[in-house]
Amino acid sequence: MLRRLSADDRRFKTAAFTAGMNLIVADRTQSSSDTDSRNSAGKSSLVELIHFLLGARVTKTSLTSKKALREITFSLEMTWPDAGPLQVWRTGSRPNVVHIEPDVSGGDDRQHSMFDFGGPAELGVEDWNRLIERDLFHLREDHPGVSGRTMLSFLARRASSHGFNEATRTFARQAEADATTNLAYLLGLDWQLANGYRELAARKATRTQLRKAVNDPVWGRIVGTTADLRGQITLAQAQVDRLQAQIADFQVVPEYERVKEQADDVARQIKQLAQNDVIDRDNLEELQQAITEASDVDTGYLRPVYEELGVVLSDQVRRRFDEVQTFHHSVVRNRRRFLDAEIAELTDRLEGRRAERARLGEEQSRLLRILNDGGALEALTALQQALAREQATLEALRHRYDAAQTLEASARQITAQRLQLQQAVTTDLDERAEQTAEATLLFSQYAQRLYGQGREAYLAIEAGPNSLQIRPHIHSDDSRGISSMVIFCFDLTLAVLAHRHGRGPDFLIHDSHLFDGVDDRQLAAALKLAADVTREEDLQYIATFNSDDLDKATRRGFDPAPYVRQPHLTDRLNDGGLFGLRF
Repeated sequence: MLRRLSADDRRFKTAAFTAGMNLIVADRTQSSSDTDSRNSAGKSSLVELIHFLLGARVTKTSLTSKKALREITFSLEMTWPDAGPLQVWRTGSRPNVVHIEPDVSGGDDRQHSMFDFGGPAELGVEDWNRLIERDLFHLREDHPGVSGRTMLSFLARRASSHGFNEATRTFARQAEADATTNLAYLLGLDWQLANGYRELAARKATRTQLRKAVNDPVWGRIVGTTADLRGQITLAQAQVDRLQAQIADFQVVPEYERVKEQADDVARQIKQLAQNDVIDRDNLEELQQAITEASDVDTGYLRPVYEELGVVLSDQVRRRFDEVQTFHHSVVRNRRRFLDAEIAELTDRLEGRRAERARLGEEQSRLLRILNDGGALEALTALQQALAREQATLEALRHRYDAAQTLEASARQITAQRLQLQQAVTTDLDERAEQTAEATLLFSQYAQRLYGQGREAYLAIEAGPNSLQIRPHIHSDDSRGISSMVIFCFDLTLAVLAHRHGRGPDFLIHDSHLFDGVDDRQLAAALKLAADVTREEDLQYIATFNSDDLDKATRRGFDPAPYVRQPHLTDRLNDGGLFGLRF
């Protein structure tokens, strides 16, 4: 139950609430002209402040973001389940922080008592919202699709969010599946099945976006088709398998770099030997050519020539000639001996190099086998890095393949799942006939209190194709304000059932906008109904009213005096409103 709404600004008019029905009235002063309005008196602002203190998200256009209010600290005192009085503070200048006293943020399994709680605590807004869900709505585990903030928006509708446009939505563009999941929880239906519609809608939306992406020439290439991606995945997998096999067979060779240097040195020696062989073979050819040219000169023809010419050679000349010939023979023999020695030396060197090449070749083969069978640690690291890159590529391709599969999924598959879900929800509603009957009868009872026993009124609850469908209906005779009274009866039904079965808090709040255009008789009946129900169900009902609307109910026999609470708001220009200032 809410008890007190206040602020640290002395101009602010503190609002005090009690159990049962509470009416906050905005009056017209005697000095008001026909053009003066009570739209700035603060009736809707009171509801906005309660939402602000109960964890509403703050935007640039929020009430507490306005310059005149940003530094004001607002406070709400309320009765917390199993803890007694609790006070919460929040300011627009630090919208992400909430202060509470006492600290009720203990574990879920804690046995609450008045002595279990500590002093003040500072919480983040998300943590505060989780506490609200835990203690006001009794949500303990994960609850996708169900939000304490959304359910509070049904129990305290806001005009700024167009919350009075439709009974089953709290803002104009709220998805039906989102709204009905939260309504299912408040009504005691299977909210998890209802949430299945929301998840299916999200899947369909993803598929629609991906379909649009494929039609885009750039994004189409990024996503790709399953056929193309299947082939790319096959190649990428083969590359990953090859690298994994290499790594599995890889052996790290100790002193790999030293062995590699030895192999390089042997290769250089073999190359140098080959170069030396080329030089020596050229020299050998030249020596072999020279030895064929080193032969004795034939001089046998000289003596007959001289005799034919009639020249008689003396013995001294013949002896001298013989000596020259003997010397020449000696020179030729010495040259041949020298050439033979050089040829033998070159031949020995060539043979020695051949043997050395054979030995070096065996050594080179041994070193290369070592290098081929293993590698350095750096090489293994490089292989592992390459494998990581290929695995990342493969994983990216698989993600793209999943996206492409989602894109190319048959619409019939989604339709089939929707039909299965619809059947499951229908079966669940049959099994929960007691809950649906309780809600329908309660709504009908409230509507007939407003419009008489003969008025047809019911809740239509069924499994639709796209969401759980909840439709409150009151047969209309075109009377003004019928849609507002549908919302009034529906909200009262939600609040009673949620509180009665431990699924929600004990308060319901309505802004004066709900009662615009409502007939006098229905307005009086609605206030009488709210007073009776809150007393019978131990609930709190807070409503803001313009005084002239309240006068209509008074003329129809309703006495508002016992329910009017402070502050008394007016349309006085400077200080008549809730904040005591104009901004």
